[in-house]
Amino acid sequence: MKGIVFTGFLEMVEQKFGIEIADSIIINSNLKSEGVYTSVGTYDFGEMVSLLTNLSKETNIDIPTLVHAYALYFFDTLKNGYGGIFTHYETAFDMIAGIEKHIHVHVRKIYPDAELPYFITHEESKNRLVLEYQSERAMYPFALGLMEKTLEHYQEEAHIDIKMLNDDGTKVLFTLSKNA
Repeated sequence: MKGIVFTGFLEMVEQKFGIEIADSIIINSNLKSEGVYTSVGTYDFGEMVSLLTNLSKETNIDIPTLVHAYALYFFDTLKNGYGGIFTHYETAFDMIAGIEKHIHVHVRKIYPDAELPYFITHEESKNRLVLEYQSERAMYPFALGLMEKTLEHYQEEAHIDIKMLNDDGTKVLFTLSKNA
């Protein structure tokens, strides 16, 4: 997992829960990296799982809720660092539908070792978008949060339905619907 995800996560923890909690989860996670991350480095996903698990214990907030909250926070990191991407899309649906066809293609050019989720577009129209999320990491609440923030960025409203395609959350169907 790319370091930018770790650095952003620890920034969020400090801002929302305080530096003491951030220090505590790093210490209690027994990390190979010792909690020292660079934005361009690559780190074991197990470290993120440990950090999330310990943050959940410290805050009594379940992991999916924490992952979703992190996505909402991380969106601004993406917007501030890669804001030009938004000029390529006229609508939120265009951008979300372009994740696999365009955005992830460019991410892989910059970070060839990036392990990204895969999105399959099942349906795409002006008022409806159906995407299948696939990732062994089962971080679909992160994808949901980024979709929600993308809609907000484009000042659009849509309802997002989530259908688990398997029990472990590695395959999830997102259906975004606008009121016609």
